[in-house]
Order: sequence, then structure tokens, then C-alpha cells
Amino acid sequence: MTALAALLMRDLRLAVRVGGGAPIGVLFFLIVVTLVPFAIGPDLNLLARIGPAILWLGALLANLLALDRLIAMDHEDGSLDLILMARAPLELALAAKALAHWLSTGLPLVIATPLLGLLLNLDPTATGAVALTLIAGTPALTFIGLIGAALTTALRRGGLLLAVLVLPLTIPVLIFGVAAANAAIVGPVPFGTPFSILCALTLMSIVVGPFAAAAALRQGLE
Repeated sequence: MTALAALLMRDLRLAVRVGGGAPIGVLFFLIVVTLVPFAIGPDLNLLARIGPAILWLGALLANLLALDRLIAMDHEDGSLDLILMARAPLELALAAKALAHWLSTGLPLVIATPLLGLLLNLDPTATGAVALTLIAGTPALTFIGLIGAALTTALRRGGLLLAVLVLPLTIPVLIFGVAAANAAIVGPVPFGTPFSILCALTLMSIVVGPFAAAAALRQGLE
């Protein structure tokens, strides 16, 4: 636990100092949510109906912004070699990096959700439901992205390839995240069913992600 805490604090400092972190992610989130009403027109009922999907899609795209720097930054400055040679397991180091990325990028998106929900004519109950699904599902986006970041670490300009690799894998998380939010707002499906599946996807990604990323990293750097 001490090693994990040390790695987490280090990666949090790096995430805040490099790549923009929370401000850039929240600003992009705001831009996506603001542009949609201009695209579909001033239909408040329609905005409220598709609001959860818009917020989830915005969070997914905002989460992708800093993923290309998640591991590549350490590869460029040589820190990755030290991580590979350290006593701490590589899987633990990668898990700490993913957690730091979520705390600096994903969590601020959840915090900003109530304010952005007002732009989509969502009532407090609907906004709370979306925020709950985001806090349960966005870690899955990060840990899935960790695998893509590991696969593209050794590539130059791998940002586009990273998005192509990661986005299809995040579709189940997006589907059940939006389904859980809609179930809490309008039904008729019980909220617990899609939300439980969403939590299961997150748990699976947290368990599998660091091991898959470590294997991809070792293979790619040989």
C-alpha cells in the first residue's frame, strides 16, 4: 500500500503539471455539451430526453484527451525504464497511473456534471442519476484507455490510433451508463439492472486493465 500511495502521489503531480489535467478536460466537456443545443435547436423536451447520452458522450471524449500522454510522457523522459526496473510490479505502477489520471481528469468531469446538466434542461434528480453513473463508469474508461496507451507508447503520433483502439472497447460502458441514467429518470427498466452491469464492467476493467497494459508494454518495448 505504501508503494501504491507513493506511485499515486507522483503520478498525480505529473498529471496536474503536464497535459492540462482537469481544466482542459472540463473545458472540452463544456464545449461538447454547449454545442449540442445549437445543433438540435431550442427543444427543451428533446434536450432533457437525450441529456444523459450527451453528458456521457462528452465525458467519454474528454477522457480521451490526455490518454496519449498517460505512459508516453514517462517513455520520452526515461522514467519508464526506471519503472520497468523497479521492485514494484509494473502492473501496480500502471494501476497507480490510471488512478491518478482518473482523479485528475475523470473526477472533475463528474463534479462539473450538475452545472452542465442545467444547460440540457435536466432536473436535479436526472442530473444526480447521470453523475452517479459517471462516477461508477468513468474509471472503466480510464482503465480501458490504459491498455490503448500501453499499445501505442512506442509509436510516434499515436494519439489517433489510440482513439481508434479505445473507442470500440468503451461502447459497452457507454451503453449501460446511459441506460442506467435513463432508467433512473424515466424507467421502465429498474435502475439496478444496468447500473450493476456498469459496475461489473468497471470492476473488470480495473482488474484486467493493468495486467493487459503491462503485457502490451513489455511486448512493445522489446
